[in-house]
Amino acid sequence: EVKRVREGNVLNAKAKGKTREGAEEKLTSGDLLSNRRMFYLLKSAFPAVQINSEERVDTADQETVSWDHSIPEDIKQKIQPKEVPAESITVWIDPLDATQEYTEDLRQYVTTMVCVAVNGKPVIGVIHKPFSAYTAWAMVDGGSNVKARSSYNEKTPRIIVSRSHAGKVEQFARQTFGNKTVIIPAGGAGYKVLALLDVAEKNQEEADVYIHVTYIKKWDICAGNAVLRALGGHMTTLTGEEISYTGSDGNEGGLIASINMNHKALIDKLPDLEKTSHK
Repeated sequence: EVKRVREGNVLNAKAKGKTREGAEEKLTSGDLLSNRRMFYLLKSAFPAVQINSEERVDTADQETVSWDHSIPEDIKQKIQPKEVPAESITVWIDPLDATQEYTEDLRQYVTTMVCVAVNGKPVIGVIHKPFSAYTAWAMVDGGSNVKARSSYNEKTPRIIVSRSHAGKVEQFARQTFGNKTVIIPAGGAGYKVLALLDVAEKNQEEADVYIHVTYIKKWDICAGNAVLRALGGHMTTLTGEEISYTGSDGNEGGLIASINMNHKALIDKLPDLEKTSHK
């Protein structure tokens, strides 16, 4: 749906409100149609499971999307299934991540994401790039189709941040890591997590650390958090607290994500960033 709407240029983009920082949030037909398809497929397959989605679900617009519960053989060979009570599960879906970039036709940043959390901990993450059909998935203690990159330079890290936050983060980053630090402005939380991984994508930049310095919604970050956890990485608030995927849909403390790096040492270097994360 995301791809079809964009390629047909029938976005019907409109404002759905403003962020806490005052930026206008966009809503398109791609968001709504993708949301309808993803939400009702999951709801019909697992009716007892709580599903939290970025977009409002209109019951009058219900769609029957069926799944026969068969899992592709290549995935079956990698996963280690677990059974947990339905009431312990929360599914977070982001039907279109990087809507602003989507409206600007910056397709490389756009992803769709699904995350399964069990008792608030992110366990399964799926990040899909609709325009290249690339999908990264991982399950904590249960397999994955992606891995971490092997080479990092902690002395001059490449830090990936939101396009709108680049100036704010650059000052802190250069004070913290030195003047050789590279700041990579990018769109979409899904894209930024993929930048930390070994991804066979020609339009995917590489980074060592992902930093977000303001409030962010949990459907934006749950899938990436699960993938990083499954691969031995970390995504925490800027003060090092684990993010719980129950309760409210927002994360107040900003975030820092890394893999194959000393995550605690990174956090210790960022005492001033947290002060801005609640604004």
